[in-house]
This record gives sequence, C-alpha cells and structure tokens, in this order.
Amino acid sequence: MSLTFNNRVALVTGAGRGIGKAIAELLAKNGVTVICVSKSAESCGAVAADIVAAGGKAKALAVDVADGAAVAQASAVLLAEFGNIDILINNAGITKDGLLFRMSEDDWNAVMATNLTSCYHWTKHIGRPMTQKRWGRIVNITSVVGLMGNPGQANYCAAKAGMIGFTKAIAKEFAGRTVTCNAVAPGFIQTDMTAAMPAEAGEKLKSVIPLRRLGSAADIAHMTAFLCSEEAGYITGQVFTVDGGMVM
Repeated sequence: MSLTFNNRVALVTGAGRGIGKAIAELLAKNGVTVICVSKSAESCGAVAADIVAAGGKAKALAVDVADGAAVAQASAVLLAEFGNIDILINNAGITKDGLLFRMSEDDWNAVMATNLTSCYHWTKHIGRPMTQKRWGRIVNITSVVGLMGNPGQANYCAAKAGMIGFTKAIAKEFAGRTVTCNAVAPGFIQTDMTAAMPAEAGEKLKSVIPLRRLGSAADIAHMTAFLCSEEAGYITGQVFTVDGGMVM
C-alpha cells in the first residue's frame, strides 16, 4: 500500500543521524518537504543535502532543542517561511547513563530537557497552526524502556515515560481539531554503538528479543511514516512498540 501525503511539510528533530535521519529520508522519498533539525549544523546539513541530491526537498536548521527560547525563535522563522508545518516528529534525544546514587542533577536535567521538555516547546509552537488548519500529525519517538524501565537509566526512562503521558494528553487536547498525536517506542536498534559490542554481548542482547535480532532505523521510520500519512487519520493517543516482540 502506498501512503498519501499531499505535499506536506515535516519537521524532524534529531535528524542528523540514526532514527531521525531515516525518518527524514523516508518522508522525503514520499514527497514531503523535510526540515532537518539537530544541534549540529554539520550533521543536519549533510542529511538535508543528501535528500536534495536524491531529488527531494529539505532544509537544515541547527537548533538546541533543550533551549526553549531558541525553539520559539526557530519556530517563528520556519512558520513565516513555510506558512504551516503539517508533521512534527519529536525524536531528538541524549543519554547520560549512571546508577541513581551516582547520577548528578545536571545529568538528570540535561536528559529531561532534551528528551522531554523539547517536546513541550516544539508542540506548543508548531502545534497551534496545525489546530488552526485542522490537520496535523505529531509523532513522539519514545522507547520501550519508558514502559519497562532499565537500570542505570533512571533519567532516560523517566523522560521516555513522560513522552508517553504527554502524547496521550496532547492527543485528547488536539483531537477536536483533527490533529493526531502518537508515540513510537523502539526496542534495541542497530546503531554504531551496538555494532561495536563484543559478539557475546550482542548475542545476549538478542536472546531477550523474541525475533532474535536487533531492529533497524528503517523499521522505526516505516511505522512513523505511516502514522504521518493520510491513511492514519483515525489513530491517535497510541503507543506503538517496534521492538521485535520484547513488550507484549
């Protein structure tokens, strides 16, 4: 089944690498104009350039998503340029792992600001025009650890769980304006970090996944793209685990 997008404009945070990059590229392949946001101008710029080179439409913008004032300013500039942003993907995230008793307050606050509070900033500024236009798609990229927890990641788990609650609240607030809000919760995804694991550690990781393999960024991108399409208009407030069967 091909997906319908009708020349939409999307903003993807954390688009410079990994899952965000895969989402941006897949949306662009489907004719969506993609605004690639990351803290690094170099990384989001490279992704936008690749999209344009492949025949798509993209713009790069370096923004620290943890900086509310910077997000507000960027949103105003983008809305003035594009008129409306139809799709918002809150994907940007960081980790600062450590056992709770060793976790500094700075590490707690940094993860909460980048992973969770950024969703508040972007959704507040980009979501309002969606409700006025009475069409929009918001997808928050959370994690299975927001559902099941993970030792050494109290800050990350709390932020990702908070994204789920935020998703459900926004879905109810925006539903009357036909703007949907859903969450995608990746499991263990193949990344540079997991690729560098010793073979034994990799096999142990796979042993807890019923499908016995790690997921790919493309797996997350395909679910996200569907939720952004016209075909997903009757789905809102849901959390979709894409995790090889870890959470059932």
